Amino acid sequence: MWLLMAWLLVGCASTPARLRHDALPYDAWYLGFSAPPYMEAWVETADVEDVRGRVFHRAGSGTVSIAHAGNPADWQGPRTTGAGKKVTGADLPRRIHVRWQSLVEPQTYTVTLEIPARARELMLTRAESRAVPGKWDYQDAIAIGLAPGGVARLVVRSPGGLPVQILCQQAEVEPKGPSQGLTGGRYAYSLEKLEPETQQYLKTHPIPYDAWKCPGTP
Repeated sequence: MWLLMAWLLVGCASTPARLRHDALPYDAWYLGFSAPPYMEAWVETADVEDVRGRVFHRAGSGTVSIAHAGNPADWQGPRTTGAGKKVTGADLPRRIHVRWQSLVEPQTYTVTLEIPARARELMLTRAESRAVPGKWDYQDAIAIGLAPGGVARLVVRSPGGLPVQILCQQAEVEPKGPSQGLTGGRYAYSLEKLEPETQQYLKTHPIPYDAWKCPGTP
């Protein structure tokens, strides 16, 4: 009996603290989405697998955060946490699968982002707020930027800190089209229903695909 109890104690002690949800310094982390200025997009689903192998379906979905000012060619990834919500009950993320509609093309993309250990380490550290000097917050937000052409850029950041670039990955075109083929090829919004500023931009500018390519992408 004593040997069994000792083995159990050793087993618990050997589990890395950062892999146990009860050891996280917050109850939930944030998952948000944004896109370059004018480049409206719609997230069909974002499914999260945490480090314990549990899957959280539709941890994110809906419209993404965009601006209707500025040059989209200057965009190199999220600057804010973006539109999204907290992922409650999950441990740190191992991978995130995103399927989204790029409404300005229109095209549907799918990608699975393998989250590196560096991102999880950052999510357990604090960063100083730019707005309130001396205030330190956990970097408990993952922000994913989605650009036309299927570019996905991921950053980690705190509410008031600078974003830390983690990865850039090229997505694949979803062969089933929007909504897994269940809407007869219809997108969440047609070009005629996009914001007036977006429609005007598209009438006078080409989509700057080359500005967003991931390093090493031909």
